[in-house]
Amino acid sequence: MSKKDNGASVILAYLNEKNRPYSAQDVFCNLQKQHGLGKTAVVKAMELLAQEGKIKEKIYGKQKIYFADQSQFRDVNDADLKAMDKQISELSAEVQTLTQSCKQLDTELKELNCSLTTEEMRAEIQELKAECSGYRARLEKIKSATNHVTPEEKEKVYKERDVYVKEWKKRKRLASDMMNAILEGYPKSKKEFLEEVGVETDEDCKVVFPNT
Repeated sequence: MSKKDNGASVILAYLNEKNRPYSAQDVFCNLQKQHGLGKTAVVKAMELLAQEGKIKEKIYGKQKIYFADQSQFRDVNDADLKAMDKQISELSAEVQTLTQSCKQLDTELKELNCSLTTEEMRAEIQELKAECSGYRARLEKIKSATNHVTPEEKEKVYKERDVYVKEWKKRKRLASDMMNAILEGYPKSKKEFLEEVGVETDEDCKVVFPNT
C-alpha cells in the first residue's frame, strides 16, 4: 500500500467484498488492527472514493454511510435468490451439525483430561497388586494360626459376660436406691452429693451396658 494510496485500495476491496453499508468508524474499527489505518486516513480515503464514484455515499442526518457500487455486480433473479437461500440453509445446517460435533468432542476431551494417563494407570495397578499381596499374606497368617477360638470357648465367654452384665445392673440398681434414700434428707442437689462423696457414675465415665 503506497502512501499516495493512503489505504483507499484496501477500503475499496473491503467494501466490495462485504457488500454491505458501513460508516467510516466501522471501517476504521474493522481494518485498523490488520492494516494499521488511522481514523483520519480512513475518513479521507472513503470521501475520495465516493467523489471518484468508486463507492456510494448516503447521508442520514449527521451520519455518512458508504457501500459498494452495486452497478458492478450482476443482477440477481428470483431463481438465483432461491438457490442462495437454499445454500444458506444447507450451510446453516452444516454449521449446526459441526457445532454439535465440536461440543461433543470438547466434552470427550475434558473427560480424557480428567482420566488417568497410561503411566498413572500402570502405577496404580502396581499399588493395588502390592495391596492385594499384603491382604493375602495376612489371610494366610490368620489361616495358619493355632490359637483360634473354638465355638465352645466363644459360648463360654458370652455366658460369663451375661453373668457380669446382670451383676452390674443389679449393683447399679442397689446403689441408685441407696442414693435416692439418702437424697430424701439431703439438703443439696444430687450432683453436689455425688461430688461431695466422690462417686463417679457410669454416665460420668460415658459407659453403657453392652448389648446382650
